[in-house]
Amino acid sequence: KNDESAYRDEVQRLTNWCKVNNLSLNVDKTKEMVVDFRRIRSDHSPLSINGSSVEIVNIKFLGVHLDKDLTWSLNTSFLYKKSQQRLFFLRRLRKAQLPPTMLTTFYRGTIESILSCCITAWFGNCAISDRKTLQRIVKTAEKIIGVSLPSIKDIYTTHCIRKANSIVADWSHPSHTLFTLLPSGRRYQSIQALTSRLCNSFFPQAIRLLNEKGLD
Repeated sequence: KNDESAYRDEVQRLTNWCKVNNLSLNVDKTKEMVVDFRRIRSDHSPLSINGSSVEIVNIKFLGVHLDKDLTWSLNTSFLYKKSQQRLFFLRRLRKAQLPPTMLTTFYRGTIESILSCCITAWFGNCAISDRKTLQRIVKTAEKIIGVSLPSIKDIYTTHCIRKANSIVADWSHPSHTLFTLLPSGRRYQSIQALTSRLCNSFFPQAIRLLNEKGLD
């Protein structure tokens, strides 16, 4: 607990290996991300490589912004701003008197695709305020197009079920064994979670949604 020696020793071994093999780590391009779930947090000592401190940053990975406490507020802010930019073009298309069907197609391809980017990874642990922020994008698009659109919650549910069914159907998937049928053959065994973070993550939520939906 609170022991970072193994982590720092591993970095030092990597540094030594690079020296032996005539390689050099570019400390300026090396970044560190610290994820700390402790309620009482202490200052994290910067990682040092060859006497230079490594910068601690938030990280963007595959289009998803990860911050140190994984609250997803940073990611929500990015998605909101990017979606707002696309709403401008949706309004332009409406002024051009395009039919609702074409406007809906544009929305799904350019706005909903942004809102649903890796949604199964982050939406479950998203704060209610962040969910409302993203839902405002959907509401605005509904007013522009004049038709009802799937809510951000419905988008998440659809993606969860689709991904879960894909994993269940793929015996070679590393997470296939997490979807275990109960003896009745009608429901999947729930994943026990001691923290709300795990309970709201993809696999427990996906199993719950599949059980609510029922097996075909």
